[in-house]
Amino acid sequence: MPGKGTAPKSGDELKRNVVTLTQRMGLKAETEVKAARRLWGQRRYIDVVITDEKTGKRLGVECKYQATAGTAEEKIPAAIQDIAHWPIPGIVVIDGEGFSANMQGYLMSTGKVVWFGELEEWLRLYFGL
Repeated sequence: MPGKGTAPKSGDELKRNVVTLTQRMGLKAETEVKAARRLWGQRRYIDVVITDEKTGKRLGVECKYQATAGTAEEKIPAAIQDIAHWPIPGIVVIDGEGFSANMQGYLMSTGKVVWFGELEEWLRLYFGL
């Protein structure tokens, strides 16, 4: 994976890296943005909401990091379903060595998951930068 030396070591660090990248690109980033409620009534928060203030175009980003094999990757399909109920378009940004090959294949097939190392290129396409 490119950029291993600067790779995040936790989900919170991944979120901070997304914000830093976003701001460096001239976009606005807000964290923990309230977005209604989940099906079971729990308040829904979007990790990062990115806005191009020139156009008003917005994107929600859910950040998921997994350092080692485990259950965090199993939560991502639910996050992808949750994004479908957001009031704005959204993606999941992932990083870490712990995603199994099968889960990586599934995640990439959804079109809603982006590796952090590829996020800048993805954002440039999305926002037309």
